[in-house]
Amino acid sequence: MHARIGDWLVVPPGPHESHGRRGQIVGLAHPDGGPPYRVRWLEDDHENLVFPPPDAHLERHPTHPVQEAPGQ
Repeated sequence: MHARIGDWLVVPPGPHESHGRRGQIVGLAHPDGGPPYRVRWLEDDHENLVFPPPDAHLERHPTHPVQEAPGQ
């Protein structure tokens, strides 16, 4: 798993949990994007360092291409 700042980490619910967790990656420990990640969780705005569990996945943060000015 390799993340970029702004990506979303999605952790599905465990067997005895009613909901999963979703958080935005706000920091990387390694330049190659490998874990652990600094994540800000949506449910409580808390940040912590996370090694994602095997069933977690990333949702890429959309990038916005640079738009050229008209006539260029």
